[in-house]
Amino acid sequence: MTIRIVAERPEDAAAIESLVDNAFGQDRQKRTVYRLRDGIEPVASLSLVAVTAARDVVGSLKFWPILLPNDGGNIPALLLGPIAVRLDYRGAGVGGRLMRRGLDLAKAQKHRIVLLVGDAPYYGRFGFKHDLVVNLTLPGPVDLDRFLGLELEDGALTGVKGLVQRSDTSKK
Repeated sequence: MTIRIVAERPEDAAAIESLVDNAFGQDRQKRTVYRLRDGIEPVASLSLVAVTAARDVVGSLKFWPILLPNDGGNIPALLLGPIAVRLDYRGAGVGGRLMRRGLDLAKAQKHRIVLLVGDAPYYGRFGFKHDLVVNLTLPGPVDLDRFLGLELEDGALTGVKGLVQRSDTSKK
């Protein structure tokens, strides 16, 4: 089984939507993190898919621009998610490969902070920690134990506190 991690293409959209629906349910848009994504385009250079040799999409990962409050105004950060892997490819390392490639690209593109809401034991292996976000809140209900952060640059979250904001790159 050869799986490649490649840039998402427009023609992958339907396969990605189906994959994410199957992983998280069709009502996923009601979740708090979607308030930060609504009307915002994901970071195109960080939108990745895992594909088979036949170019079937079996995994997807996106990052979204967000803003974090700081004493000097807002600083840019990334919101990771969703990451989804087709059921018959789960447990084969596809999600881990997507995560590592996405985080490597984000760091190479000089992003400093990544936040997400997800399973701490899974994301902890990539360096995500809840204690990095204890001074931040999200615009809606969320299980705080699942609210995690990662500094791609040491100390990037120092002094950051308050409500996570939508990026000002709105399409609306």
